[in-house]
Amino acid sequence: MKTTITTKGIDLAARSRHWHEAIGQAYFPLDLSFRRPEAFDGELSMWQLGEVSLSRLTSDALMYRRLPKHLQIQGPEEFLVTLPAKSELLFAQGGREVRANPGAFFIERSHEPYEFSHAEPADLWVMKLSLAMLGGRVRAPDRFCSLQFDATNGANGLFVDMVHLIPQRYDAMSEEARSMVGRQLADLLAMALQSDERVLSSGGSTVRMAHLARIESFVRRHIDNPDLGPDEVAAGCGVSVRYLHELLRDTNQTLGSWIRDQRLAAAREDLGNPRDKRAIGEIAYARGFADQAQFSRAFRQRYGITPKEARAQG
Repeated sequence: MKTTITTKGIDLAARSRHWHEAIGQAYFPLDLSFRRPEAFDGELSMWQLGEVSLSRLTSDALMYRRLPKHLQIQGPEEFLVTLPAKSELLFAQGGREVRANPGAFFIERSHEPYEFSHAEPADLWVMKLSLAMLGGRVRAPDRFCSLQFDATNGANGLFVDMVHLIPQRYDAMSEEARSMVGRQLADLLAMALQSDERVLSSGGSTVRMAHLARIESFVRRHIDNPDLGPDEVAAGCGVSVRYLHELLRDTNQTLGSWIRDQRLAAAREDLGNPRDKRAIGEIAYARGFADQAQFSRAFRQRYGITPKEARAQG
């Protein structure tokens, strides 16, 4: 459903508190600093797309801070993808700073402090999705935080076009269609991240990062193969098993654990899809698990709920 929160009609003295509450409800707790708290105007519209939310904010100058005190109450890790439509946005997280203007987008991580501000009235779009959803599509998604992406070309432009189109079509979509569109939007985001040349050349040599990107893509395409392992991945990517393990050491995760995480994430999406009527055991086998009991244990350990409970939540 669509929700709109606005300062119109709110007493001037209560507007800053009202906006604090609106931001916390839409995203997660933040500290806000207003340039003119006595005359602040803002409006926030939200569209729910299954496990993904899309929002549009228009507001006067403002600074948002995610502080260490906010991290003491840990909920599920989430990511925000911000697309400015008006005015320059300043963002800093993990020792990196971004100055983003319309035509760009960047990613924020909930589980690390950050600062986000705009000195002029701004109009911006924000996509929110969980670590489980983004991590099921790209390995170690936190490595993309604080990088600025071109929002005008290729897969990036297609992602942004879809963001702008969704509100126009939202009312005509069923709940099932909205959930499906949310997953497709996450797929487009993953494609945009992985197709950006600067990502391939950041944090290591271009060759090594290109190999890792190829490995990720191969694993996602063959995630349903129960026999998927180092030999199959190395052969499919044209590298030796020894070099494969050397590449993965840079990621602080073994191939086996990453494949398991991808399988669990894919199964969770299946369980949350109301159109998927397969039994839980069928989904487990289709996602590469040889044993339903093993799948259920791994699922509960990863997400804190059983597959049956995940289906009920969907």
